Amino acid sequence: MAIVGVGIDVVDVARFEQTLERTPALRERLFTADEAQLPINSLAARFAAKEALAKALGAPAGLHWTDATVRKHDDGRPELLVQGTVAARVAALGIDTLHLSLSHDAGIASAVVIAESE
Repeated sequence: MAIVGVGIDVVDVARFEQTLERTPALRERLFTADEAQLPINSLAARFAAKEALAKALGAPAGLHWTDATVRKHDDGRPELLVQGTVAARVAALGIDTLHLSLSHDAGIASAVVIAESE
């Protein structure tokens, strides 16, 4: 396995919540319908995950936020499901596996994404 990209992002939860309150349409642009219903700590962590994913993919223009979904795997680990623009970039880079770690504590949400190819 070879690492193709690594991304990390940190989000101030209170500031992120204020941004969503000021711009309600942003929630629809950033999150899938299922994600949008989650509490603010989880939303901030998912936003960090999507930012970290974009960085791991080289931050190309044209990625759609809702083409990446964060969900819990059956064993409780977070995982990224990709489609559309994000899946196309993943395929173009030859990425086989995306690893995701999330955390939110003390008003900060963070995420790390590692993209690997065989």
